[in-house]
Amino acid sequence: MKALRPVVLVGITLVAGVLSWAGSQLWNSVDSLPGVPTAAPIVLAAVAVVLIATAVSLRSRLKAQRERVPGAKGVDPLSAARAVVLGQASALVAALVTGIYGGIGVFLLTMGNAPPARSNQALTALFAVLAGLAVMAAGLWIQHICRLPDDPDAETAVHASSERR
Repeated sequence: MKALRPVVLVGITLVAGVLSWAGSQLWNSVDSLPGVPTAAPIVLAAVAVVLIATAVSLRSRLKAQRERVPGAKGVDPLSAARAVVLGQASALVAALVTGIYGGIGVFLLTMGNAPPARSNQALTALFAVLAGLAVMAAGLWIQHICRLPDDPDAETAVHASSERR
């Protein structure tokens, strides 16, 4: 499994943000710009909390396993792989959602003579962006925790076989 790079998340967020901002301008030109759901930051924050709890649990169990603590509960490799996939998928979706709410939020903030309801939606979009960033960070943290250590014996074997040729 390839590691998810932060630059990919930044790229997705920026592209989604620009498209969302442009779409918001278009939608607003026909007076039908949808509102920002109040539940968006709450749901993203809940996902971030679940991912952080998973990361903390995996980290402590892996540390106990590495230190050979008697009675330590090990980590099943398949469970670790599932956690990484969950973290990566959550980070990718959060990057998209963060870009969307970021673009809408920027549009709402730059609107001239915006009604108070739109200002509240801009604040909700800001909280959604912050919660989305927390999901991305937690997903990358899980990926970092579950990373396999480099095998120095494998590198030595590759170098030895290439030198024989």
